[in-house]
Amino acid sequence: MKHAVILAHPKPTSFCATIARTCVEHLRAADQEVVLRDLYALDFDPRLKAEEMPTQSGATPASDVAAERALLKDVKSLIFVYPFWFNAPPAILKGYVDRVLSMGFGYASIGGRMEPLLDGVTLMSFSTSGAPEHWVNSTGALKALMTVFDLHLCGVCGLRLLDHKHFGDVVSNMTEEWAQDMLHQVRGELNDLFDVAYA
Repeated sequence: MKHAVILAHPKPTSFCATIARTCVEHLRAADQEVVLRDLYALDFDPRLKAEEMPTQSGATPASDVAAERALLKDVKSLIFVYPFWFNAPPAILKGYVDRVLSMGFGYASIGGRMEPLLDGVTLMSFSTSGAPEHWVNSTGALKALMTVFDLHLCGVCGLRLLDHKHFGDVVSNMTEEWAQDMLHQVRGELNDLFDVAYA
């Protein structure tokens, strides 16, 4: 099985980056193929260009988008890793979705209807915030995000949503014990979802 871990955090020392590396290492240790797409390290441009916008005759991706789609063409699992900024994903991840998972790759327009093209591909998300996890859940922030982002993306592209695991209280002075507990939960999710044999 081939996975693509999509990291959307500007700091290579962030806890999100640690989660992404943990995903890559854990899955590779189980002999699964993984590609890491660190969007900030790649200097990915999230801005959809006018010439990329769909028309009645279709859509023409820019060269960077075409290259990204070629890399993802045989991926069966997307794993998003990102922080909550104003209870939403960073703009770079939204732009990645807008440009890469759009018409011609994520979906097609057939007879005026959108037809999903990513049936059989799964989506898993790991997100973080400095706010306590109970606050993110009690205010409905996670549920709202999943409605407008996770579930909508899956509905349009045909992805199968596996889970969205959010970690709160991710702050600069968090304890090493808390960090290791969260990473243990990440490995546990991967074990459960992808039948990974390592604990």
